[in-house]
Amino acid sequence: MSTPKTSLRKTGKTMKAQNESKLSKGLSKELAPKIVIQQGDLTEMDTDAIVNAANNDLLLGGGVAGAIRRKGGDAIQRECNEIGSIPVGYAAITSGGKLAAKHVIHAASMQLGGSTTAEALRKSTAHALLIATEHGFKSIAFPAIGTGVAGFPMKECAEIMLQETVLHLQNGTSLEKIYFVLFDLESCETFESVWKGLRTGGSRTAAVLAENS
Repeated sequence: MSTPKTSLRKTGKTMKAQNESKLSKGLSKELAPKIVIQQGDLTEMDTDAIVNAANNDLLLGGGVAGAIRRKGGDAIQRECNEIGSIPVGYAAITSGGKLAAKHVIHAASMQLGGSTTAEALRKSTAHALLIATEHGFKSIAFPAIGTGVAGFPMKECAEIMLQETVLHLQNGTSLEKIYFVLFDLESCETFESVWKGLRTGGSRTAAVLAENS
C-alpha cells in the first residue's frame, strides 16, 4: 500500500525541522561568543567595518549616517557620491575616513525619505555581511538598522538582523566578532532578549531560520 504524498511531505518537513533543531542547539555555544550586543557609540568602534543605516542614494543625512559623516569626515560622502544610487536591499562599501573603523558598509534598507520593510532589512543585512566576508574582515559592528527615521519596530529589527547573522555564521565566514551597538539601554535590552530567545528557542527558532535560508 503506497504512502499518501501529503504524508510524505509532512514527514519530510518534520525530519527537516528536527534536523534543523539539532543543528541550532549544537551550534548555539559556538555562535554565542561571536555575537556581541552592547550599548555605545557605533562611530567609536575600532572594527574592520561599521555598518551605516543608509538610504539607497547613499546620502549621509541624519541619524546614524549623519553621525558617521560628522566623525568620519566628508571623504566618506565623496566616496558614496562616486558609487551613486544602489538598489534597496543592497549594500556598498567605502573607507572609514577619520573613523576608528577601517571601512563603512552602507546597508540600504530604504529609499531616501522612505521607510524600511522587513524584506529590505533582511536583504541589506545579509548583503552587508557578505561584503564583509568577501573582504576577509574579522570584525563588524551594526546599528539597529531602520529603527530611527525609517520607523521600523525595534524588536522585529532585532529578530531579523540576528536571524540573518546566525545564518551567515552557519554558512561559513571570515567574521569572528559581529557587534550590535545600540544607542540606548532599552534598545540594547531588546536585542539581548531576542538573542536569548534565539539561542534557547529550540525547534521554533530552527524553523524560523530554515524558512528564511
